Amino acid sequence: MKFRLLAPAVAFSAVALVGTTLATGGTAVAAAKPDCSRGITNVPAKETVKVRTHAKLSATAVGQWNKGKKGYLCNDGKFYSGQKYKLCGKTSTKWLYGGPYSSNKRGWIPAACLKWS
Repeated sequence: MKFRLLAPAVAFSAVALVGTTLATGGTAVAAAKPDCSRGITNVPAKETVKVRTHAKLSATAVGQWNKGKKGYLCNDGKFYSGQKYKLCGKTSTKWLYGGPYSSNKRGWIPAACLKWS
């Protein structure tokens, strides 16, 4: 009897998990630090921009990527979804993880401010 009551709950939970997995199909959500073992090199910044601990403008700045300076993008330059921003002449939710060569600091950068897309 208990198994009959438990089966619908288990089935519902499985459908809910599959639904959330499929909903995030496009760009990844910026939760964990991306893999930096592979990436894109020599990416210049369009404007001077802060390198942040999380993909949101209120996150702590750990460095700065100056206009025209080159740097490295982790995870083959894959975009991640973060806080919506209006910077460098664009409005977007796309963020990249990496940093300038002038610093060993890596973090989240608004994609609109880099010459990569």
